[in-house]
Amino acid sequence: MSNTLVAEDTRKEARTAAWVAAIACTALIFDGYDLTIYGTVLTTLMNDPSQIGQLTPAVAGTLGSYALMGVLVGALTCGAVGDYFGRRRLILIGIAWFSIGMFFTALSTSVFAFGALRFLTGIGLGAILATAGATIAEFAPAGRRNFYNAIVYSGIPAGGVLAAFLGILLLEPIGWRGLFMIGALPIVFLLPIALFKLPESPRWLLSRGRRAEAEAIAARTGVPLVEEVIMQRTGAVKEKTGFAAVFSSQFRTGAILLGFMSFSGLLLTYGLNTWLPKIMEGYGYGKTYSLTFLLVLNSGAVIGGMLASKLADRSGPQRIVATTFVLAAITLALMTFAFPLPVLFIFIAIAGVGTLGTQVLIYGFTSNYYTTNARAAGVAWGSGFGRLGGIFGPLIGGWLLAANLGGATAFYIFGAVALFGALVTILVPRQRTVEQAKAKAEEILETQDIPASATDIPVTDRV
Repeated sequence: MSNTLVAEDTRKEARTAAWVAAIACTALIFDGYDLTIYGTVLTTLMNDPSQIGQLTPAVAGTLGSYALMGVLVGALTCGAVGDYFGRRRLILIGIAWFSIGMFFTALSTSVFAFGALRFLTGIGLGAILATAGATIAEFAPAGRRNFYNAIVYSGIPAGGVLAAFLGILLLEPIGWRGLFMIGALPIVFLLPIALFKLPESPRWLLSRGRRAEAEAIAARTGVPLVEEVIMQRTGAVKEKTGFAAVFSSQFRTGAILLGFMSFSGLLLTYGLNTWLPKIMEGYGYGKTYSLTFLLVLNSGAVIGGMLASKLADRSGPQRIVATTFVLAAITLALMTFAFPLPVLFIFIAIAGVGTLGTQVLIYGFTSNYYTTNARAAGVAWGSGFGRLGGIFGPLIGGWLLAANLGGATAFYIFGAVALFGALVTILVPRQRTVEQAKAKAEEILETQDIPASATDIPVTDRV
């Protein structure tokens, strides 16, 4: 290929990756919004039984877990079908589903209806979570995949920032129902954009044997397919697809450990986003300060997660994730001491990097750990199994408050979970098969002069 054509393909790839990242990130902003908005309005719901009924701390913790149970169902279901039915279709369905769910949740008038609708909304959120990482991993330019994953999954803590900020500004004037209505807006603006601007992954199409479609979209978007061709030639891509591939001998050990990494990260994420305002009220801070702590926690996650992703692209995500987990454990322990408020804010911001920010890196680590035939299922397994941790996070906080145990106990428990996350991260085996395939790929590129575009590969050599 001429340098001009290569440069044009590079520009097309960058534009496509930017659109995919923007759509996926915006969808996950509303996942993060849903995650945090419950913690934002929880004090209001507990203090006013006329809203949806009487809420004890234990019931409130259980309600906080219902959406996560739905996410677990949605993620695992979409993981089972995502590598068969494609990325684009599931993202579109997920956006519509969770938007409608948020709308009807805002209308609920009983604890039962609120919990049921939180569960149903979670199914749509799970579909997005299971698919967004697999999608951006197949559109992101080589060498920047951790960074693009961080952009996409930073949408979750960014949504937390949005929820905390809007909670501070709008909880009094529009109430908790109005805040939930805001979560339904993606069906109005994001779904139409995604319909026109989100392409199907050409790498997924190629893995399904749909060569003509893959080549047409690759030519239009600039996404190179040569890596997939080489992986097929060198035997790195197996015939198994979906969960069968995830739990094959190639990925099994790593998949289990990645699942526990996500379990730890999401327990910390959901536990803190649900209970941090209430815990800090126990330390004597009023409602406005308590919501500000959520704002600081999620802001730290966004900024720190983006910076850490740059380091992950340079030195690999494994070491960085283990380090941020340890940072979380240290800062959570320090938050039990009576430091001045500015110092406390710094600790909470660092804790945000080590909890929510770490989970952003885990999604990137997981997305790039698997080959195309296993990617959607692998991401779904990590986020789905991880949601068990997300379910336990709010429950642990509720149990501790119901037992009249102080916030220090919660912080120490969360810190221990962070140390466990660091340990399992260190134990994840490197994906040797993929690394060997890439080494072989370099040899093939040097000796056979394989072009950078799948459309330039001779028909007899195409997958």
